[in-house]
Formats: sequence, C-alpha cells, structure tokens
Amino acid sequence: MSTLKSRYRIEGMDCASCAAKIDTAVRRVAGVEEVAVSVTAGIMTVDHEGADLALVEKRVSSLGYRIVALAAAPAPALAGHAPHHEHGPCSGHDHDDHHHAHEHAHHDHDHAHGDAHEHSPAATPPTAQGHDHAHMEPMEGGWWRTAKGRLTIGCGAALVLAYGVGHLFPGLDLWVFTAAMLVGLVPIARRAIMAALNGTPFSIEMLMTIAAIGAVFIGAGEEAAMVVFLFLVGELLEGVAAGRARSSIRALTALVPKTARLIENGQTREVPAESLAVGATLLVRPGERIPADGEVLEGAGSVNEAPVTGESVPVAKQAGDPVFAGTVNGEAALTIRSTTAPSDNTIARVVRLVEEAQESKAPTERFIDRFSRWYTPFVVVLAALVATVPPLAFGGAWDEWVYKGLAILLIGCPCALVISTPAAIAAALAAGAKRGLLIKGGAVLENLRGVDVVALDKTGTLTEGKPVVTDIIAFDGFDAAGVLRLAGALEAGSTHPLAAAILGEAATRGLALPAVQQAGVAGGEGVSGAVEGRALFLGSAKAVQARAGLSPAQQAAIDAATGEGKSVSVLLADGVLAGVIAMRDEPRADAAAGLRALGTLGLRTIMLTGDNPRTAEAIGRDLGIEVRAGLMPADKQRIVSELQAQGLKVAKVGDGINDAPALAAANVGIAMGGGTDVALETADAAILHGRIGDLAAMVNLARRAMANIHQNIAIALGLKAVFLVTTLLGITGLWPAILADTGATVLVTMNALRLLGSGGKA
Repeated sequence: MSTLKSRYRIEGMDCASCAAKIDTAVRRVAGVEEVAVSVTAGIMTVDHEGADLALVEKRVSSLGYRIVALAAAPAPALAGHAPHHEHGPCSGHDHDDHHHAHEHAHHDHDHAHGDAHEHSPAATPPTAQGHDHAHMEPMEGGWWRTAKGRLTIGCGAALVLAYGVGHLFPGLDLWVFTAAMLVGLVPIARRAIMAALNGTPFSIEMLMTIAAIGAVFIGAGEEAAMVVFLFLVGELLEGVAAGRARSSIRALTALVPKTARLIENGQTREVPAESLAVGATLLVRPGERIPADGEVLEGAGSVNEAPVTGESVPVAKQAGDPVFAGTVNGEAALTIRSTTAPSDNTIARVVRLVEEAQESKAPTERFIDRFSRWYTPFVVVLAALVATVPPLAFGGAWDEWVYKGLAILLIGCPCALVISTPAAIAAALAAGAKRGLLIKGGAVLENLRGVDVVALDKTGTLTEGKPVVTDIIAFDGFDAAGVLRLAGALEAGSTHPLAAAILGEAATRGLALPAVQQAGVAGGEGVSGAVEGRALFLGSAKAVQARAGLSPAQQAAIDAATGEGKSVSVLLADGVLAGVIAMRDEPRADAAAGLRALGTLGLRTIMLTGDNPRTAEAIGRDLGIEVRAGLMPADKQRIVSELQAQGLKVAKVGDGINDAPALAAANVGIAMGGGTDVALETADAAILHGRIGDLAAMVNLARRAMANIHQNIAIALGLKAVFLVTTLLGITGLWPAILADTGATVLVTMNALRLLGSGGKA
C-alpha cells in the first residue's frame, strides 16, 4: 500500500511539550509511519498506510486539543531538508528509530484547552488550494474567551470564594480550599491521565496532580489551591505570549487579498483569490493589493513592494515585469497574468519556509533536550528522597519533609529550560522574515553566529548583474549624445547584454534612434550598417584597430577604461573614430556600505568570481574587498574548503545555482535575490531583496538570538537553583516553587519576544 499523507490543524498547542505529547500519542496508532508536528504553524502532518484516522483524531482530542482536518499540503519548500526526531525528557519513551526535526524541545506544560474536543474531518471542508492558512487566523475575542481563560477565571473565583468562606467558617478551611483546588485540578488531572495512557507519564500535569493531592493530605489545602491557580495563570500567560510570537507570520498571510478581479471573455468579475489558476488574467486597480504572483501584461506604474521585501521605495513596473502577491499597486491600473498557484505564491512560500525552519533544531537545543532527559528523573528522585530519607533515617517530621518533597516535585520538570532555546529561535526567525531575511532553522542561526569569513559572488550579488553605460568619450566632430544615438541605431533589436546597456542608456536620455540600412554582423568583431548616409561600425577596440587604426590618445582613453574593468565598444563613422562607449556591471548602491558593516562586526570578506581578474580587481578596489577571480565553480568550492581547513567558519553568498558547490561546502549558504528565486529552496538562508547591508543584519540577528538563548538558560536554571535551595532550607513552600516552573517559563518566553521588535537591528 502506498504511503498516504493527512494534515490537521491543532488548536491550543502553544509549546514544544504539546508537540511531544501529540507526537507520542499519534505514533502509537497502528499504520502510522511518521508524524510531524509544527508548534509554530499549529499543524500536524501524518504519513500512514491506511491508519485509522478517526482514532488519530480521538487520541489528539483526548489530550485536550481541538483537531481539524485539512487538505493535503503542497510539496515541501525546503529542498534537501532531512528529517530527524528527538523526544524530550518528559515523554517517557525514546523513539530513536523515528527521527524528525519537528519538535523544538520537550517540556511538559500542557497548553491545551481545558476540555477535550472530538472533531470529524467532514465538519471542515478542505481549502481550494491545499495550503490552508486558517491556522493563522487570530483567536476570536480576548484571552478570557478561550477555554484556558475561562478555566483560570473560574479557578480564581473559586479561590476568592474559598477565602471568604474560610474567614467566616475557619473550621471549613481545608474543605473549601480543597473544593477550590479541584475546580482547576480536575481538568489538569484528566489531561495528565490521558497523557500517561498515550505514552507521556512524566508530564507537568502529572507532577502538579501528585503535588496538589499530597498537599491536601498533609493539610496544606490553601497552598494547594493557590499553586493550581498560579499554574493556570502561568499557562495562560504563556499561551498569550505564544500567540504574539505567531503574529508576525499571521500578518504576512493577511497581506494577500481574499478576492481578485478576473478578466474572462472580455468581462471582469470578482472571484476568491484562492481559486485562481496559473495563467489567469487579472485586473489590479490603483491602491489595491496584488492577489497573485505574476507578470504585467498591460499598464505601467509603480508598485509598493515594502510588505514583501522591506524595500521602502516603490518599484516601477511595465509590461513583462514581475509582481508579487501582497504588494500594493500604485497610481495606474495594471493587467497581470498569474504565474503561480495561490498555494505557491511568494508570501505562501515565505510562510512555509519560516514555519518549517522553526522546527529545525539547533545544536544547543538538542543538547538541552539530552540534558533535560536526565534532569527530570534526577529531580523526581531527589524529591522522593527529600520526602522520605529525613523522616526514616533521622526522625524528621513527615509533614515537613513531605511538604518539601512536594515543592521540589513542582520544580522538577524543566519547562522553562527546554522552551528557552526554541522560543528565542522562533522569535528570531519571525523577526528576520519581517525584514525579508529567511533563515532556515535554528542550526543555521547558530552557525551564522559563529561565521568568521563571508565569501561573496560578484555578478548579481555585489553588482547589479547587468552592464550599464558608465562613460561616453566623443572624438572630433561628435558629441556624446550623437555617439550614443548612432550606436543605439546599430544595436536596435539585439539582445546582447552590452547592446541592452546601450539601448537602455539611449532610452534613459530620451534619444530617438534613426533607422539603419544594410545592417550586418562581423562574426566575433561587431556590427555594421548605414545610418543617415554614414557607414558605421561598432565593435571591439582590436577590430577597430585593424580597420582604421587608433592614435596614442585614443588608445590611452580605451586603456584607461579597460583598466577600470570596463567593457569598451568603439564606434567608427566613415572610417573615422567617432567615440568610445564604456560599460560595466556596476556595484550595487549599498555594496560598499554593506561590506563595511560586515567589517564592523569583525568579519573578513572575500570576492569569489569567475570574471576576468582585471574587471574583478577594479570592482574590488572600489568596494575595498579581497578578490579571487577567474574561478570555476570547483575552484570556489576548493577555496571555501581551504578557509575551513584554517579553522574558519565560512558563509558563502551567491545566486544559489551557479555557486551550488561552494554554497553546499560552506558552513552557511546564503542566496541573494527576489522572492521567486529558486535559491529560496537551495540555500540555508536567503535575502529576499538582495541588499548587501542585510548580510550584517542577518549575522547580528543570529548573535543576538544566541545571546538571548544564553540569558534564557541562565534564567531557567538560576530560578530553579534558587528555589531548590530555599525549599530545602524551609524558606519557601509550594506556591513559590510553582513560580520556579511557570514563572520562569513566562519570563524566558517574554525575553525571547524582545527579538520580535528589533529584526536584525542592533
């Protein structure tokens, strides 16, 4: 039987432990081969061979999550994304044979809705295009309308009522506080039991249940009720924080309009944007968002691409130019032809890339997972020893030491520790995506932080990728405009890059090109023809030297231009040298500043190019960068390997195709280019709008993210260590102990969210 793929939206899943519980439970269903749970997207993908999908849904809903069936996903956007899997500390089982990279880390807070829900797939029809963004919609109403919010409010009200009744009837204290505690504990205990039955016995819900019940038995009912309430508050706060972390990606999906104006049989009608087919003709009025990736068929005007690329200056568009979904049309109506399906437009692809990247574990995160696997059982054993050894061996009071043991039990599950890394990584990836910086996972982020050398391609990376006219030198009896006009006439209709540069400059200057007669091509030398009664030839300096000869002054002018790395076309008119047109693929406007920014971060930069050394050296001098030229693709790969052999970490920046060997060999491969570039799928990271300055922003973001992770780990372990000591000394009790868990979890999540507000800025 062939492998089938089923996708579900999971509601109420706020952290990696949720994914751990769901993954463990679903894998136990017969016929399930692979499970991928994306916390960030709220999506579960199940590969199976005829598994009982009703049972899959029942397992998930029994854990307290709402599950909704979706249509099949489009092909994954991350080429070569090798899946692997590591279970976290509280799962209770190791599944080393089922590795995939779809769980950041596993702590065992349950962030589900308070009650279990069962759902039939038939209740929610799949979307038309397959890639469903329903999971990105914000929650209806405020936090108080959610199941977690209602449960927390109910538990808080019961606690206030218990304090009131206890004040009036002191003898009923234990009973009323136990009743208040049960309001919150019953749903928690139910989830704990279901998690245990589905393969996750050591969840925080289970530890909470044992600690709360134990506290009641030793007469600490008031503290037990307070601990349950604080736990629910911590869960609620973390859920709110997780929702905010998703907001950047949710905002991206909201950019694409819901409807489009379809032109069909001469008529225009409004249709759902998700129903558009490739090749559809669309009308976009001034001020409207473009509903699909496409190319302009008719009309000319500017398009604001800032929502997708971050580029603040509107980009001029005319027939044949590409446009991206979600960008805003300017002052003129445009007719466009869609070139991608709605599920594969620029924004959909960016969203998928970020969602999948956020599930790729960094080395630090994998280490924390392994550490947590031993940490949790150690603390549980420690709690048991604290509760039993002093009374049994040293005659201590049972109530006192059981109380301390229960407090240590609450400190036990390393929730804040294991969320410390994925929270920061998710926030950093989302912050980068807002600026058009796509980083494919935590491992890439960690590698970027340690980069020593940035090796850059020249053409299309440091330069614009197409030659432009830089100088026009006119000789006796001619002026620059005349030379350009005659040369443009000879080049009319040619598609050669140098011809395109001449024609582009003529168009920029508004020159009318005269007609050419007797047009011809001299193989490998140039072009000829008659224009306005003059016999013209436009070609290389060598070809002109052979035809008419060059004076020392003329040769010196040509040599000066070629010495600057420029290509030269020389114009002869009736056998006399009329002028010289110099062209060069010029550096990007921000290239020099971007390279200086990399230098400020302490990074060495080097240009690796297949271009001729003279041209490359000229560009290198202008930009102040080390140059290695005349390279074949294998040479670039060799140089990257040589740098790595010196103990350096190398980031290779290129187009993702011609530089494939070097990109693959580098520690981090970074693609430059637009949102539809195939490099999005081939490199480790991508800069959508091609600004060199964004390289420094990307490295800076990686450094700040790793610093944030270290802060989070210090917060998590530091709080636990403090409360562990104070609990053993009898200074703190149960309710401060829960702060060591839920409080620290909220603190590290909020600390990670600071990355969202800054993008790659320092």
